[in-house]
Amino acid sequence: MADLTIMGAGAFGLSIAFAAARRGARVRVIDPGGPGAGASGGVVGALAPHAPEGWDALKAFQWEALLKAEDWWRAVEEAGGLSPGYARLGRLQPLRDEPAVARARERQAGAADHWGAAATWRVIPASDAGPFAPASPSGWLIHDTASARLSPSAACAALAAAVTALGGEVLREGASEGPVIWATGAAGLSEAGLGGGVKGQALLLRLDRRTAPQISAPGLHIVPHADGTVAIGSTTEPEAEGLGTDHRLDKVLAKAASLIPELGSAPVLTRWAGLRPRARQRLLLGRWQDGYIANGGYKIGLGLAPLVGERMAELVLDGHADIPGEFTP
Repeated sequence: MADLTIMGAGAFGLSIAFAAARRGARVRVIDPGGPGAGASGGVVGALAPHAPEGWDALKAFQWEALLKAEDWWRAVEEAGGLSPGYARLGRLQPLRDEPAVARARERQAGAADHWGAAATWRVIPASDAGPFAPASPSGWLIHDTASARLSPSAACAALAAAVTALGGEVLREGASEGPVIWATGAAGLSEAGLGGGVKGQALLLRLDRRTAPQISAPGLHIVPHADGTVAIGSTTEPEAEGLGTDHRLDKVLAKAASLIPELGSAPVLTRWAGLRPRARQRLLLGRWQDGYIANGGYKIGLGLAPLVGERMAELVLDGHADIPGEFTP
């Protein structure tokens, strides 16, 4: 018999299962597609904070989750024996012109206020950023030390292995037992009338830059991974027709190659498209109907997952948790 059932084996569902199993609960995860079948099984895996200004509940929650990430993913790997590909290697962002440089320097004060000594946000000369630095029209880059990366599909597999090693079940079908937590992604949001999905596309290249920082520009993430690949994404297509990859992905690759020319000649291994869960109120965590819901991570679900897992496990097992009221369904 299970103490609780999680519907959905994405980043949120599996993280809740892992957190609950570590507390001694018997967990059952059910997903017809298996672990990481939806947006959580993509290829990009950028764990990057929002800009350190306009601080709100979501930014604060995300920041706390990012600070937990290194120890969390290490515990996942130790429990299940599979690596999620996590590494905190920072991020570089090119700056277009002098006004952009001035705004970035102003944000350094916000980083000092909100990030404290945990990480830095600095404006640096592009010439100081190393061989994988992006082209920058101004000659300056933002460098933050908070950003990290992991492999989404590997992270989901690692979580599933950890849950199983702790005595839980990860099934494609089965009966629910105990309280039910709905973590069913874009499809679940749409079915419940709480939001829906926004299509995104990304691709994976064979290029070994595993120790390099990730790169971010408007509408673009370039993320080197531990297995000798580089992920590039992504599009944002609210009115997309069909779920396949198309010419928009070629434009993403061309934009990436304009920043890092060697990406233009690297072999393409995977082209991915999927629906990212976007809730109408950004993030949904808490009691819902006769059970619970954890949904709406959109583009930052993997980054939020460690804290979502811990707080939802506390709520279900202890009856209370420190979850901001803004996230209440």
